[in-house]
Parts: sequence; structure tokens; C-alpha cells
Amino acid sequence: MLEERTVFVNGEFLPWDKARTHMMSHSFARGSAIFEVLGFHETRGGPAVFRLDEHIKRLFRTAELLDMELPATEDSLKESVLETIRRNSLREGMIKILGYYPQVSMGILPSTRVVDISIFVMDLLEDLGGLAFPFEEGTTLCISRWRKLDPQTVPIEAKVAANYLNGMMARKEAETRGFEHAVMLDTQGFIAEGGTESIFLVHEGVLMTPCQGTVLQSITRESIIQAAKFIGVECLEGRLHPKRLMEADEVFLSGTPMKVLPVRTVEERPMEGVPGPLTKRFFDLMDSIVKGKDERFKEWLFPI
Repeated sequence: MLEERTVFVNGEFLPWDKARTHMMSHSFARGSAIFEVLGFHETRGGPAVFRLDEHIKRLFRTAELLDMELPATEDSLKESVLETIRRNSLREGMIKILGYYPQVSMGILPSTRVVDISIFVMDLLEDLGGLAFPFEEGTTLCISRWRKLDPQTVPIEAKVAANYLNGMMARKEAETRGFEHAVMLDTQGFIAEGGTESIFLVHEGVLMTPCQGTVLQSITRESIIQAAKFIGVECLEGRLHPKRLMEADEVFLSGTPMKVLPVRTVEERPMEGVPGPLTKRFFDLMDSIVKGKDERFKEWLFPI
């Protein structure tokens, strides 16, 4: 249970209920907290973190974009993540790294560039009651009326809390309309991404996904694109018109918790044969990779 977990906070390991900051802190009141969410999985060689190096690099990139200073090096932060998992004696689960301004503030600008760092690890079933991503059943998808944040308004590649109101609004709209997920278009009307998910389409055996520039530089998305090359599947990145969703043979979402999630309906259009053959192939491939069964991708795993 969460109250039994140990948390890393600025170089110390504290009980879960001691990981606190004031509600008037800049990051709480202004949404300036930055974060990474990543997974660790049981493998034949023991538990390992998936693409820890890429997640840490992205965290530092986010800090750079927001003119923040992290009180750690990339290597020391990697080791802190691994040690936090060890201290919680978990074999698989989720990790959340937070960088935040703890100082009480009424101003729009924080009083310092240096942020605090906390690391949380959780077992999805024991601590959070599980997150349901039924692969065989798939999910339902609507096209949201809310547009993806424009890259000329905020740095959309930054994983900062304030940006995620955008995805929250899209997901709330989906819930209201009776769907499970939503995909947003960018401000030019092309397919962008879901609330917290990347999107892939399959048409006549070709994998397609929106290009970077108006979407988060998702590590799971990039992993699927890289893996496609290894198995000989053509992958096109580009500006995709929403009509493609009505023409696609298969559609699936990707993200850290579920890796690959088939879509069974898009708006009122039912998808046939869900999960589709290429969706199933990528699900099996990603499952094999995170469990350490595919030697071609062993450098993506960081043993705990």
C-alpha cells in the first residue's frame, strides 16, 4: 500500500506520508512541476527499468526548456531511481519523477531556478487498484473538439503539469460523450495525439503516426517506430488528416502504462477484427522487449 512506500526527496529516503510541499507552492498554484513517468518490469534477469536513459534525458530537456536547474546529474538521478525501487522491494510497477518549486509564491515567476526532486515508485495493482488496459477488448476513441496546444504558445515537448490540462479536457469530453479516449487535432486540423497517448494508424500494412512538432516526443512512440525497422514494417511520420481515422485498417494508442492499446471504435465507426494483426504484432513485440526476451533491444533495459 502507498503508506508503506519509501520516497526519494532531495537525496533523502522518506516515508510516503512525509513527502509533502505547501499548497501555496509555485508548482502547485502555477502548474510548474515537471515530471517523467516510466515503467519497470520483471525480466528473466530480474526487474529492469525500460529506457531509463531516455526518460532522464527528456527530464533534463524539459528543465532546459523551462529555464530550470535540476540539483543532480543524469547519472546520479538514474541511480536514485534504481535505489528507490530497491528500497521498495518491488518487481514491477511505475515510477514518477517530479521536479518542482516548493517555495510559497504569489508571483508568476519562481524565486529560484533550482527545483526540488522527488521519486515515487508504485505497484499498479497493490497501490492504485490497477489500471485497466484490456488489450483483447480494445478501447473507444472520439475526435475531441479541444485542439492540441500550439507549439508557438508553450514548449509542447516539455512534460510540465500545466500542459496536461489540455489532455484532461479532451479526456473529460470523451467521458461525457461515452467514449474512453480522445484524440486531439492540432491547430491546423491534423491528427496530433490523445490526452496522454500517442496514436498510430495502419493502412495497407503501413504504420503511420503524426510527425513531431505538434506532439510530445513520446519515448514509447519512438520505441515503436524504432522497433518497426527491426521487423521490416514501413513507418511513415507525417501530417495526417482526420479522415485517415475513417480509412485506417487498424488504430492503436501507445503510452508508458500499456505500450499498445487497440482502438475498437473511432467515433461511430467500428473497427473490424480488433485487435488487428499489426497491432497484435507490436503488442507482442513490446511485451517481449520489456520482459527482456528480445536480445535486439537489451540496451533499452536497466537492471535494478
